[in-house]
Amino acid sequence: MPSSNGFVLLTGTANLKLAQGVAKFLGQEVDETVTIFSDGEKRVIIPENLRKRDVFIIQSTCPPSVDENIMELLLIIDAAKRSSASEVSAVIPYFGYSRQDRKDRPRVPISASIISRLIEYAGADRIVTVDIHSEQEPGFVEIPWDNLYASYSFLPELKKHFGKDLIVASPDKGGVLKAAFYADLLEAEGVAIVFKERDTNKMNESKALDMIGHVEGKDVLIVDDMIDTAGTICEAAKLIKEKGAKSVSVAATHGLFSGPAVERLKEADLDRIFITDSVPLKKEITDDPKVIVISVAQLLAEAINCIYNGDSISEKLIPKTHKEERN
Repeated sequence: MPSSNGFVLLTGTANLKLAQGVAKFLGQEVDETVTIFSDGEKRVIIPENLRKRDVFIIQSTCPPSVDENIMELLLIIDAAKRSSASEVSAVIPYFGYSRQDRKDRPRVPISASIISRLIEYAGADRIVTVDIHSEQEPGFVEIPWDNLYASYSFLPELKKHFGKDLIVASPDKGGVLKAAFYADLLEAEGVAIVFKERDTNKMNESKALDMIGHVEGKDVLIVDDMIDTAGTICEAAKLIKEKGAKSVSVAATHGLFSGPAVERLKEADLDRIFITDSVPLKKEITDDPKVIVISVAQLLAEAINCIYNGDSISEKLIPKTHKEERN
């Protein structure tokens, strides 16, 4: 049963605009909690009573200050727990370190695991993310972890732009299930898979080698969980165009756009780039006429309502494929 005292929204400095968007959908205010001491230390002060109230902390652990945003999140969680909050949920639209989810070479940490456990240790009762990089990551902690799907936000917009002759593509073999999911929901003709080569000793470097699927004369939509340096997406788009595609677009949840990403995307043969506001977006990106920004504020607001009211997130917020609807 939800607390009769209502819930409180808190945020750090990571993505204030998104936090305010979530609050607007919920008809509430969001409390900004973080200031900085003269020596650079973060100071957290929560301006209202939290005793026996549910607390939702909206804080992406994203660039350009990933570690600072993580520290802010931990401090806000601790402050809320020490203020006798009934339940504290860490709502993390973009989860930093999520790509470091396994030991892929000797003498490396499993960074996603230690960050998750720090959040749990700080006192979070629940973690909420959007399109976490690896589905097994909720297993790193003992507390509930709700992973939301940006498809809930993407689909209404994508249906405006694509009809027949659509092929949904995965930029690597790891994204095949996601591509198949979108293909079903968009009633696409099929799925294409790009095979790439990645050197684990080098960061952000990969090369598209070949692909499976027929794309000649088709509109192709590449789906992925993020665009970082844009190397993977641009290599995939180039190969798909070489195979005869009529148009190539990309839909990615998290727009990091690090390093050479902006220049690469300007030069890439991409017709449209669909991206969410899970992290603050660079002006060069939002000013690009090819870029369509889709907010996840409503998705997060609906999830917060579900959690507070005890409703099912999977029933309300995860789009059903045609096969699931038939069953």
